[in-house]
Amino acid sequence: MLIRRCFVSAMSIVAAGLLLLPTLAAAQSSAADIPRTSDGRPDLNGIWQVLNSANWNLEPHTASQGAVETLGAIGAVAPGLGVVVGGQIPYLPEAAAQRDENFRNRRTEDPEARCFRPGLPRATYMPYPFQIFQTDGDIFVAYQYAGAVRTIFLQERVDIPVESWMGWSNGRWEGDTLVVEVTALNGQTWLDRAGNFATSSLRVVERFTPVGPNHIRYEATLEDPNVYSEPWTISMPLYRRIEPNARLLEFKCVPFAEELMYGHLSKPGTGPDEGGEGDE
Repeated sequence: MLIRRCFVSAMSIVAAGLLLLPTLAAAQSSAADIPRTSDGRPDLNGIWQVLNSANWNLEPHTASQGAVETLGAIGAVAPGLGVVVGGQIPYLPEAAAQRDENFRNRRTEDPEARCFRPGLPRATYMPYPFQIFQTDGDIFVAYQYAGAVRTIFLQERVDIPVESWMGWSNGRWEGDTLVVEVTALNGQTWLDRAGNFATSSLRVVERFTPVGPNHIRYEATLEDPNVYSEPWTISMPLYRRIEPNARLLEFKCVPFAEELMYGHLSKPGTGPDEGGEGDE
């Protein structure tokens, strides 16, 4: 047993070392490796995507049955190490109860199921690419999911006109890091498929830090006194899509959600499962 425990401990140390290798490699990337614009700022132009299971659940989680059991393994939840710094979201007790209720009703109540705009920061780590268009002035971001877009205002701080699904983004540069403050979110989005959520009081501060020619360290700090006992942060790498034909494709998901959203408006006897004229 002692030998076995020593072996397991040794393997744990080796595994931890292997996990650190990408971090060490990123830390060794020099500023010269980062593409830059004519004014010396990091060039973030390109198509980016995450490679994690954060959209299933931001917190660490095991593999589990999906919201629709009839889909079998196709709809199963992939396991994930989590992207929350510290591991756990600091919910207030009543908000934690609401998160649990959201999870129980995720099949129909998750805004993603209804093809609503994903909001921020969720738009960043959904399993779809997004494209950054960086100009000499402001930055425009287009997301493949549901055709969502946003502008990050850099030249001057722009006042918030109205709350919306994607909120309002004002940014600034701190060295090589693009810092973006997102406010005016409408509070109707979720943060993932596990029911994690925020209200319209949410304030998100994003940080985009290039760590090489094809990688960005993305961090977002979320503050909402109606839901959380303190601000908390997520962190993950963004990967540049480097295939020669990389591009955003059209993904208008409304047709896939029409039955869920409007099925209750069907006339009696005409629904797909109710029978009607033409049935034998």
